[in-house]
Amino acid sequence: MTEHNTPAPATTRPTALVPRQYLWPFMLITSCFALWGFANDITNPMVKAFSKIFHMSVTDGALVQMAFYGGYFAMALPAAMVIRRYTYKTGVLTGLALYAVGALLFFPAKEAGVYAFFLIAYFIMTCGLSFLETSCNPYILAMGDAHTATRRLNLAQCFNPCGSIVGMYVAMTFIQARLNPMGSEQRGQLPAAEFEALKEADLSVLVAPYLLIGLVIVAMFFVILVTKMPHNGDQSHDMHLASTLRRLSHQPRYVEGIVAQFFYVGAQIMCWTFIIQYGTHVLMREGMGEQAAEMLSQRFNIAAMLLFIVARFVATYLMKWFRPATILTLFAVAAIALTAGTILLRDRMGLYCLVGVSACMSLMFPTIYGIALDGLGDDAKIGAAGLIMAILGGSVLPPLQAMIIDRGTVLGTVPATNASFILPLVCFAVVAAYGLRMRRA
Repeated sequence: MTEHNTPAPATTRPTALVPRQYLWPFMLITSCFALWGFANDITNPMVKAFSKIFHMSVTDGALVQMAFYGGYFAMALPAAMVIRRYTYKTGVLTGLALYAVGALLFFPAKEAGVYAFFLIAYFIMTCGLSFLETSCNPYILAMGDAHTATRRLNLAQCFNPCGSIVGMYVAMTFIQARLNPMGSEQRGQLPAAEFEALKEADLSVLVAPYLLIGLVIVAMFFVILVTKMPHNGDQSHDMHLASTLRRLSHQPRYVEGIVAQFFYVGAQIMCWTFIIQYGTHVLMREGMGEQAAEMLSQRFNIAAMLLFIVARFVATYLMKWFRPATILTLFAVAAIALTAGTILLRDRMGLYCLVGVSACMSLMFPTIYGIALDGLGDDAKIGAAGLIMAILGGSVLPPLQAMIIDRGTVLGTVPATNASFILPLVCFAVVAAYGLRMRRA
């Protein structure tokens, strides 16, 4: 298979957001955004599922997120080096291969019945996602005019939550609804043999969707393998890693972008992971049973993702008239206000506020990404690694929130589930500060 260099137009700057000659490659790479969105959001409800299946605390269950997002951190820089040495296409194919291997490892993990084996499978899978994100995001930026790069990335990222919706639906319909409804406390009181039989049955339900997505990823690997892709951004293959890192470290826009991305991803994962716990807590106070409360909470989670999708399209459209940093600042301030409502309100209004936060988060990741890499040229390949490593925020911060939730109450009567959302509020304040600084710059 040979790849081609698509010649740049020799006349004026193209007006199309995605030039015609890049349309098919753009569609293929954009489909990868949906694929890792699926992986992210089928995983968020698994914190609660694993806690129940293995009879663990919320803190232990949150190790799923630590393993999941730890893979992003560990593999981002190696991914950037592979892309710099070879091509964006090589990075995409490597990511798909690791994604498929990690997903298919869920079967031996189920056979062993050991929680740690699932954490290893998640880690390998997200090493693949790290390759994909490190490759696909800057590749999309390069597929057209630099002046429309951030808008183009926002458009591609619109399909990420589409995959997330499918992941949530699969988690709700094919995993949560089919798990044994017995609560965690009741499971802990079962005889050892009955507990193991129940655990094996539930794990069989849990792993099936992961095996199916593994096969889908294998098919996607071969489609991209045989497709000719443009070499945009692949002109230089010199490493010079130390000098590149030195240049990047002297770019405040980039360095502060990494910090903002760390806190944003942490906020996103906390809001989406613990909306199940928050909703269950609120609905059970209304008299609803635990299983019914969990299922309804997952519907609120899906509603949040639908709102996220709509808001991302709206934000992408607004960028035709407003600077990305301006919109980022406004959305972050709105997120702070809604998160405050999530903390202070103890009924469904608090849950509605938490759902509304998703609209504010819709444009944050691609906008921070686009602003931070603006003007970096070929250094964007290595620079992309730092922004993907910042996804470590999704590994570090959720366990801290889980520790607060496990306390039960905070400051006497304040429910710990409500109080725990002070962490996302602080994260959104950091994002707002970055947007404001970049707007002034």
